[in-house]
Amino acid sequence: MIVVYTSPGCASCRKVKQWLKDRNLPFVEKNIFKTLLNDSEIRHLLIRSENGTDDIISKRSKVIQENHLDLDAMTLDELISFIKNNPSILKRPIILNEKNFQVGYDAEEITMFIPEELRSVADKACPMTCPSFSGCAQVREDALPAGNQ
Repeated sequence: MIVVYTSPGCASCRKVKQWLKDRNLPFVEKNIFKTLLNDSEIRHLLIRSENGTDDIISKRSKVIQENHLDLDAMTLDELISFIKNNPSILKRPIILNEKNFQVGYDAEEITMFIPEELRSVADKACPMTCPSFSGCAQVREDALPAGNQ
């Protein structure tokens, strides 16, 4: 299942949600200001990010700048508590599933959330300029699971 952490007024969040809807990919949206993130959820986000806090926390955030905080000096529990109390420091959107993790909207990278079997069908598809395109288009439609056409 794809989970998307969002906030109101976030243009990138709207793009991600629309991209997922356009492809009939089910997802769960978690508005970081309406849904209280629990400790294990925040810990999971930190573990999944390749570069630790740099990937998911905006160090230019007003709350961090005003308080002159050094996130690297915090213990993990302090950091989790701080994120819980100040969700606005999280970069958005954060998109993840069992295998993939992405922060922000990137039109090329987001394709990793398309299930593998559908990506392989798309990879085998010929371009519209191919003389056999009309036949291939039918093959592509037949190969897609119901609801993904």
